[in-house]
Amino acid sequence: MHLVVKAVSEQGVRLNIRKATLREWRQEFARHLRIQGIAANATERAVRGETRTRPIDPIYRANLRGDSTHTRARTEAVAAELLKHDLRIDPGKSTLMATRKEVELGWRATSDILIAQGQPELAAHVKRFVAQMPPPRTKRELIAAELLELTREPRDPERLTTR
Repeated sequence: MHLVVKAVSEQGVRLNIRKATLREWRQEFARHLRIQGIAANATERAVRGETRTRPIDPIYRANLRGDSTHTRARTEAVAAELLKHDLRIDPGKSTLMATRKEVELGWRATSDILIAQGQPELAAHVKRFVAQMPPPRTKRELIAAELLELTREPRDPERLTTR
């Protein structure tokens, strides 16, 4: 389910809502739904194994049109780093790795609890989920992987012209 929050006060002033506040609202909203008998929870992206964040709306829409200067600039910067064999490590990489470690520890603890409760099949499902989570990668790493994959793709003989 998606919920839209209008971030404007009754006086028309734009509200600055912190991410932590939005997270609390999501959790509280899910709790109220559960009280009403509706199965709901507010699972964070990292816990679901999601590593990709969504681009902000203007960038997303420009990407759909194929004319995002932001995306083009990021891709060109990563391509230049790859050509120099000097791909920079994002400052957020260590946070990303620490978050993944915490998430995996949490899922392993869940698996251990399930085993202790006599539910080995469900515990095995949890372990498979953790094993199948994609590796945590920054946006820069994702762009680099996409570029490298493009260079490895075999050329379509139909598109090649001979002289």
